[in-house]
Amino acid sequence: MSQRDTLSDQILQAFRDHGITAAIGVWFTFIAGLATAVTRKAFTNEALLHKLEQELAEERARIEKRRDDDRRVDHDRLARIERDIHDMRNLIFAAFQHKDSD
Repeated sequence: MSQRDTLSDQILQAFRDHGITAAIGVWFTFIAGLATAVTRKAFTNEALLHKLEQELAEERARIEKRRDDDRRVDHDRLARIERDIHDMRNLIFAAFQHKDSD
């Protein structure tokens, strides 16, 4: 047999020689990777939440502006109706006054 070991034999021998050290190293690597993923996800969620809050504020401002415009249009329309009613009342009153004076 040859003195050459296969790659799997070398990995197995390294794990036997440095088993606890390798396990601790893998554990720390796993924890660091997990912390990185959680932190990235948290910052991504925070950025998404901030973006959604901005869009919500813009939508609320747009809706409030539309409501203000609608209120102004309604106010103008009601003012015209009241003016028309007042003019009709004066016209009818004048007609009755004119009829009575004949």
